[in-house]
Amino acid sequence: MFSKACEYGIKATIYIAANSIDGKRISLKGIAKHIDSPEAFTAKILQILARERVVNSVRGINGGFEIDKHRIQDIVLADIVNAIDGDAIYKNCGLGLKECSEARPCPVHDKFKIVRNNLKSLLETTNVKSLAMEVDSGLAFLKL
Repeated sequence: MFSKACEYGIKATIYIAANSIDGKRISLKGIAKHIDSPEAFTAKILQILARERVVNSVRGINGGFEIDKHRIQDIVLADIVNAIDGDAIYKNCGLGLKECSEARPCPVHDKFKIVRNNLKSLLETTNVKSLAMEVDSGLAFLKL
């Protein structure tokens, strides 16, 4: 459903948020290792997330990635998905057809529209802080 970059972006943001809640800044190497992602690929993803102001990048010896504590509550999964994959997930055909619309629907158009709308709602209402707290408390995991 999401691109691999988006999956890693979501995991990385949750991991950064979990550390930021505890007042910690985390290195690229630490993030890549914790989410089981190639370091160079993770760097590109984090560059996008920093440019879109989802995460903060701090350079230098004590540098790394963080999210301002007061912003963690406001960042929702849709912010990450839109930054990396754009809004195609809300618009594309469920069967991958180039043209699919109300006027010329694919066989799953109406059913997939419900799934898309539910997904959009989930992404727009799920904040990173709640997910980070689940990871921090051990109720959820980013890597098995």
